[in-house]
Amino acid sequence: TYGGAMALTAHPEASLRQRTGEAFEEKRAIARRAAIEVRAGETVLLDAGSTVGALAHELRSAKELTVATTGLTALQELSDVETVHVECLGGTLRPLSQGFVGPLTEAALERMTFDRVFLGTDGISPEHGICEADLRQTRLKELMARRADHVYVLAHAAKLGRRPFHAWAKLPADWTLVTDDDA
Repeated sequence: TYGGAMALTAHPEASLRQRTGEAFEEKRAIARRAAIEVRAGETVLLDAGSTVGALAHELRSAKELTVATTGLTALQELSDVETVHVECLGGTLRPLSQGFVGPLTEAALERMTFDRVFLGTDGISPEHGICEADLRQTRLKELMARRADHVYVLAHAAKLGRRPFHAWAKLPADWTLVTDDDA
C-alpha cells in the first residue's frame, strides 16, 4: 500500500515441528480412526502434515500396503517397515511443512492412481474447501484428490471453519472428514 506495508497472510504459517505438539491426543485419535479405513493390498496416498504423519505411524503394522507420500514425516515413519512399500513423490521441499510440492511432484502423481488419499489442512470450510498457506499446496491437494477413489481430510476440531490463509483447494463432491469429538 502507498506509504506503508501489508502482510500477505493474516497469520504466520507455523512449522511442522510447532504443529506436531498442538492437539497431540486429538491427532493420534484421528489417525487411529483413519487407519481403520485402509485395507491390505491397497495403494494409499499420504499428504504432508502432522496429523497425516500420525496416520503413517499407525500404518507401521500394515501388511501388503503401498504408500506414496509427499511428506517427510510419513517417509520417516515408514522407511524401516518391510511390509509397506513406500514411494516418495519428490519435488521441491517446503521446509515449514516438510512436504514436497511443485511440477516434479505433480508429474509423479499423473502416473499413479490410489485407493485412498489422506489430506491434511490448515483450515477447512464447506464453502471453500481446504485452506493452506501456499498455492502450490492447494493445487497439489486438488490433484491428489482427483487421483484417488476415496478422499479423506484429517482435521482436528480447531481447524473446522478456520480460514488462516487465502489459498484454497476445492474438494470433490464425495469426501470424508475424519475429526475429533470436539467437532
